[in-house]
Amino acid sequence: MSQQQDRYRPSGSSTALSAAYDTALLDLDGVVYAGGEAIVHAVASLGAARDGGMHLAYVTNNALRTPDAVAEHLTELGVPAEAADVITSAQAVARLMADQLPAGSRVLVVGGEGLRVALRERGLVPVESADDGPVAVVQGYGGPDLAWGRFAEASYAVARGLPWYASNTDLTIPGARGIAPGNGAAVEVVRIATGAEPQVAGKPLPPMHRETVLRTGAKRPLVVGDRLDTDIEGAFNGGVDSLLVLTGVTDAAQLLAAPPRHRPTYVDRDLRGLLTGQPEVTETGGVFRCGGWTALVRDGEELVLEGEGDPLDGLRALCGAAWTFAGDGAFAPDPRKAVAALGL
Repeated sequence: MSQQQDRYRPSGSSTALSAAYDTALLDLDGVVYAGGEAIVHAVASLGAARDGGMHLAYVTNNALRTPDAVAEHLTELGVPAEAADVITSAQAVARLMADQLPAGSRVLVVGGEGLRVALRERGLVPVESADDGPVAVVQGYGGPDLAWGRFAEASYAVARGLPWYASNTDLTIPGARGIAPGNGAAVEVVRIATGAEPQVAGKPLPPMHRETVLRTGAKRPLVVGDRLDTDIEGAFNGGVDSLLVLTGVTDAAQLLAAPPRHRPTYVDRDLRGLLTGQPEVTETGGVFRCGGWTALVRDGEELVLEGEGDPLDGLRALCGAAWTFAGDGAFAPDPRKAVAALGL
C-alpha cells in the first residue's frame, strides 16, 4: 500500500524495501553512477535486490545515450541490464511528439544520439538545421561538447512559431568532477532568445511516468532517486512511493526544506537502503524520535536535535519535526546548525 498519505514524516517499513515493492524505478546519474563510475555500494546492493526477486528498471532524464548504450554501460559496471530495462526522457518526449505530429514529420534535434534513435522509433525524422523543413523542435541533453550554434538553430526555428519540446529541464547533472549544467540550462538559452515555452516530457511530469508504467508494467513500484524536483516530485505526481538517496545533488538541508511534493517516503544514504527495513519516526507532544535521536522545533525558529546513534536516524527525526511544522509549505528556519551535528 502506498505511503503517500503521510507527507509530514518519513515512513517506516518493517520489511526490506526490495521485498515490499516489486519494481525499483531507479534514476541513474547520482544514484547508480556519477561521471560514468559506479557509486559506492550500488553494484552489490542492486545485485542483492535483483537476486531477491525485485525487478530493476532504470529511469533517466538524461536523453544523451540510447537504452542499448546505457544497458551496456550498466553491465560493464557489474549491473546486468537489457535495453528493455532502460526508460529515458528521449523515449518519453518521442512518444509525446508522435501523439501530436503526423508520421514522417521532420524534427529539428538539439541533443545526442539517444534522442535521434527515440524519434526514429516513433516514425519521426531528425534533421539538423532550421532550414531543413522541420515542423517541430526538440531539445535533449547533448553532452558537454554540444556546440553553441545548435542553440541558435533551435532559436531560429522556435521563433518561427514551430512547436518546441524538451526531453527534460534538469538544470544540473552530477559528474565525477562535480555538478555541471544540464539540459534545463540549455533549454533556458532558447527560452531567453525566443520567449517561448516548451512542452516537457521528463520527470517530474506525467509523460515520463506514463512511459515508465507502459514499459515496466510495475504493480508496486518504488521510485529511487537523488533529486527532489524530478525523482521525488515525479513519484508524488504519479501517486507512488519513493526513496531518496543522498549520493547525488540533494543534501540534508535541502531535504528539510522540502515542500510536500518533494518529500520522499523514505530516505537513506545510498542503495543499501533497498535491502533493509526503514525505522519509524514517532511523535509525542511535538517531539519526534527515530532511533536514538529526538528533534523538535523550538519557538518556531530553531530546529533542535539531541541524542546519539546512526546520523541518518537523526535526519529522519529532523524531517518529521521540520515537515510537520511547515505543514503544506516549506520549512523556513535555517536548518544547517542541526544538520551539522550529524556530519551528513
